[in-house]
Amino acid sequence: QVQLVESGGGLVQAGGSLRLSCAASTRTFSDYAVGWFRQAPGKERESVAAISRNGITIYYADSVKGRFTISRDNAKNTVYLQMNSLKPEDTADYYCAAKPGTVSMVASRYESWGQGTQVTVSS
Repeated sequence: QVQLVESGGGLVQAGGSLRLSCAASTRTFSDYAVGWFRQAPGKERESVAAISRNGITIYYADSVKGRFTISRDNAKNTVYLQMNSLKPEDTADYYCAAKPGTVSMVASRYESWGQGTQVTVSS
């Protein structure tokens, strides 16, 4: 398994931006697809975005399309989630997860998870 550490969460006003980072501790980061997921209080976990091992295939949830951008730097073992035009409904704990092989938006297919970073968007 891969150890993942998220950072970059915080409190921001609606319309603002945040960039989340997911740092992985593995020598073979390019073998792993990475997804971002979020869970708001009292709600089920939902997928946000996912990126393939080489960064070519990318998926977004409809709720974040056009506002969020996922990217990765395999040389730095890091995946980013740039979040723009944030809305109060984006408030949640955000988690990154990694899986070997093909990219997926299905959380249950991911085997390694970070501890999460909290994002709060005030209205």
